[in-house]
Amino acid sequence: MICYFLTFTAQGRPDTCMDGADLARLVGVLRATPGMTKALVFTPASAHDPYLNDGPCPPLILECYFADIEALEAAIAADGHFRMLAQADLMPSLAGATVTQQAMLARAFSVPDPVFRTAPGQLPCTYVVSYEGMAEDLNLWLSHYIAHHPPIMARFPGIREIEISTRIDWCSGLPWPRVAHMQRNKTVFDSPEALNAALNSPVRDEMRADFRNFPPFSGKNSHYPMTTLTVIP
Repeated sequence: MICYFLTFTAQGRPDTCMDGADLARLVGVLRATPGMTKALVFTPASAHDPYLNDGPCPPLILECYFADIEALEAAIAADGHFRMLAQADLMPSLAGATVTQQAMLARAFSVPDPVFRTAPGQLPCTYVVSYEGMAEDLNLWLSHYIAHHPPIMARFPGIREIEISTRIDWCSGLPWPRVAHMQRNKTVFDSPEALNAALNSPVRDEMRADFRNFPPFSGKNSHYPMTTLTVIP
């Protein structure tokens, strides 16, 4: 599956958040996107990681899925549907935010119990992770990560989804800067409380031990707990 990330960052303004009217307009645009299979709208949540604190979450991350690269590139062409996301009046509560874009290949991994049990009126919670730099040997890095890390993630209590996204080449006519993170991944839980329980379980210690075995890489890696709204066209 092809996925497309838009990340909205408000440097120096940690209290920036998207209001309800902006969210409604955004969802309306996403639901009308030709060729998109689903979109995930990530907004800040709260959880305690005993090993990491990467500061305030971005006020908004979008992950939009397409069946193939042609459908994605049609949506993000200069005259494509996603040009509406660049209109200043769509989300004025995020005015001044820095926006970056990246298309990737998403890999899903199995978990023991993928059935969500999110309480009525609540949304699932995702731990959104990105590796923004580069490995000395990207093939070695990805081979190690994909072989070793998901089996540990799958042992998190209450985990519902695992996904790892890797780089591809892609064309865009949209105005935002392009980034080339070597990898992004996510683990998804029923709620922020469930994510917090997983992060404070012994499995998190196993994850950290495996991190120390990663092949050499440089650059920032970030981890953010995000409430997750799924939008289906």
